[in-house]
Amino acid sequence: MTYHYTTTGTCSRAIDIDIDSNGIITDVNFTGGCAGNTLGVRALAIGRPATEVIATLKGITCGSKPTSCPDQLATALTQALAQ
Repeated sequence: MTYHYTTTGTCSRAIDIDIDSNGIITDVNFTGGCAGNTLGVRALAIGRPATEVIATLKGITCGSKPTSCPDQLATALTQALAQ
């Protein structure tokens, strides 16, 4: 499954995610954001179960912002799995 998510409250503008039939993340691509951070999050997420990544990243904030690129990925994954 491929899922497109439009982010809110972050420097990144969107996230595209591929999840296989076993719930394993096979690809993540952020549009915008800090390249080093988003590439790092991408590398850590690929090959892991989406549910595990959600549990790890949900609630992470960025400075005084109530969300972050990792938190937005957790939200996107939650929505993708609900489909």
